[in-house]
Amino acid sequence: MRATGDDTPTLPEDAAALRALLLETLVKCDTLAAERDALASRNEQLQHLLLKLKRRQFGRKSEQLPAEQLLFAFEEIEATLAENAAEGARQSPALRGQQARRRRTGRGRLPAHLPRVEVVLAPEVAACPCCQGPLVEIGVDAAERLDVIPAQFRVIVTKRPKLACRACPGVVLQAPAPARLIEGGMPTEATVAHVLVSRYADHLPLYRQAQILARQGIEIGREILADWTGTAAMEVVPVVRRLHEILLASPRLFADETTMPVLDPGRGQTKKGFAWAIARDDRPWGGADPPAVVFHYAPGRGARHPKALLAGYTGILQCDGYAAYKALAAANGAIALAFCWSHARREFIELAKGKMPIATEALQRIAALYAIEAEVRGQPAEIRRAVRQAKSRPLVGDLFTWFTAQLARLPGGSPTAKAIRYALNHRDGLERFLGDGRIELGRVEDRRGGCSLPVGLMVSLSPTPAVRADVAPSPVPARQTGRADFPHPAFSRSIRPSLSAGRRGAAGRGRGRVSRRGTRPGSGGTRCLVVPCGASTSAGPCGQCRSGCGHRCP
Repeated sequence: MRATGDDTPTLPEDAAALRALLLETLVKCDTLAAERDALASRNEQLQHLLLKLKRRQFGRKSEQLPAEQLLFAFEEIEATLAENAAEGARQSPALRGQQARRRRTGRGRLPAHLPRVEVVLAPEVAACPCCQGPLVEIGVDAAERLDVIPAQFRVIVTKRPKLACRACPGVVLQAPAPARLIEGGMPTEATVAHVLVSRYADHLPLYRQAQILARQGIEIGREILADWTGTAAMEVVPVVRRLHEILLASPRLFADETTMPVLDPGRGQTKKGFAWAIARDDRPWGGADPPAVVFHYAPGRGARHPKALLAGYTGILQCDGYAAYKALAAANGAIALAFCWSHARREFIELAKGKMPIATEALQRIAALYAIEAEVRGQPAEIRRAVRQAKSRPLVGDLFTWFTAQLARLPGGSPTAKAIRYALNHRDGLERFLGDGRIELGRVEDRRGGCSLPVGLMVSLSPTPAVRADVAPSPVPARQTGRADFPHPAFSRSIRPSLSAGRRGAAGRGRGRVSRRGTRPGSGGTRCLVVPCGASTSAGPCGQCRSGCGHRCP
C-alpha cells in the first residue's frame, strides 16, 4: 500500500525490468555528469579569459597584453574547450550526436573551384538478401570533407645530351642551358616564389622555413634563403614600378602613411620612419580595375614625400587632413582632396568614452551616414550619387549646422571644440563624397592593402588587394645577423630581429648595444627594426655606400 501523498515512482516487480531501468538511469547519469564536467571546464576557461580581458583593459600599462597575445589566448581557450567537448562526447553518445548536428548546421559549403575526388562506398553484396535478385540504385548520399596534400618537394633533373659527329672532328652539339633566376643556385622559380609567399604573405620567418625544409632532409640555411629573397626582389622591381605607374593613372586613389621604427646605428636606439601607401579599390562602386596598393618607405613625413610618390597624378585623392596632402593639392590643381570621415569621428569616439553628450550625438549623426553607405555599397557610381543627394546631403547639412551651434557654446580650448573645428575646417573635403559616387565615406587605413607593416602582426584584413607591392628607396631595410631576417627593399616590411644577435653584432663593431626600450610586451624582447642604407650587416660590402660598411645595396 502507498501512503497518501507519496509521489515516489512505482518500480517494476520484474528483475529484468529493474535491470533495464537501472542501466537506463546509469546512462542518463553519465550523460549529465559529462555535461556537468564540460560546463565546469567551460566556466573555468571563461573566467580565465575574463581575467585576461580585465588585465588588458584595466591593468597597468606594463602588464597589459598586446593585441596579438590576446589572440593567442583566445586560440588556446577555444582549443581547450574543443578538447573537453571531445572528451565528453566520447563518454556520452547523446552529447556526441548533439555536437555532430551542430557541426553540420554551421559548416557551410566548400569552394566550388577545389578539385573533387569521388570515393564510392557500395555494399559488398549486390543481390537482394530476400530473393537474391539484382539491386538497382534509387539514390545516393554524398558528403564532402576537406582534404590536404602536404607540400612535396621534388628535384627537377635537366639533362642536356652532347651530340658529336663521328666523321667530322670537333663537331659537338648541345642545347643551351636554360636561364635561372638564381644563377649558380639550385631553386626553381616556383621554389623561390614559395619562399617569398611564406615570408611576406604567411609571416613565416626564413629561419622557420629552414627548419621546415630540414624536417624533409633538405639542409638549406637561412642565409641562403635570404639570398634567394634578395635576388628575387630585384627581379620584382620592374613590376613594382609598373604597378606604381598604373595606380597613378587611376581616377581615384587612397593615400595614407604610418610609422615604422628604423634602426639608427651608433645611437643604440631606433628612430621613426614612415611607410607611405597609395591604394586603389573600386569594388564599392563596381569599378572594373582590380584592387592594388604600393608602399614607399621614407625617412620623414614632410610634404616632399607624397609629392614625389604622387608626381604627375591627376584625380581624386582620399586622405586624412594632414597638411602634406593639402600642400600637394595646392601645388597641383588637378588633385581634388576627399577627406576621410573616419578621421573626423575619431576624436568624438574618444570623447564619447568619457560620457560627453555632444560627442555621443555627433557619433549618432555620423552613424546615420554610414548606414546609408551600407545600403548603396556595391552599386554603380550614379546610383550612389543619387542616393547620397537624396538622403545624405540633408543629414550632412544639418550636422555642420549643429557643429557650428555647439562650437559657439563650448570653451575654445576644450577637446570637444577641437574635434568640431577639425570637421568644420575640412568641410569641403568631407562633403566631396556627396557629388561623386566613386568616393568612399572613410576608412583610409583599410585601403593600405589590408596588411600591417610588422611581419607577424595581422591587424587589418579587409580588403585584401588583388595586387600588392612595395617600393623602398634608400634608406632600405637590410638583413640583420639575428635569427629573424630583414626583408629586401622590394618587399618593405619591418620585422623583429633578435636583440641578442643585435648586441653581438653591435659589440663586434664597437657601436654599443641595442637598447631594449620600446620592445613589445610578450614578444620575447624583440621589436620592429629597419636598417638604413649604410648600416653594418653580414650581407657583404656595399657598392653604393662607403667602402667597408658591410651592407649590400640593391
